Amino acid sequence: MTLLNTQKGKWYQVRNIEEKENVQRRLEALGILTGTRVLVLNQKKSGSTIIRVRGTRWAIGRDIAEGIVVEDYDEK
Repeated sequence: MTLLNTQKGKWYQVRNIEEKENVQRRLEALGILTGTRVLVLNQKKSGSTIIRVRGTRWAIGRDIAEGIVVEDYDEK
């Protein structure tokens, strides 16, 4: 599933980032990498997704959220 299709209030783990290289580098600079744990705080009607990554809140636009593949995070 992509970040765009997640549920508010749940933890996810980034499995893959399917974006252009410049967007991937920007996400990496923000701490959003393969294996990173993210908490979905809100899904806006405008299509943006608000997430918490490593203690910082970020708003990700619809087009970028569609390129971030995530899976449910299992805290084992």
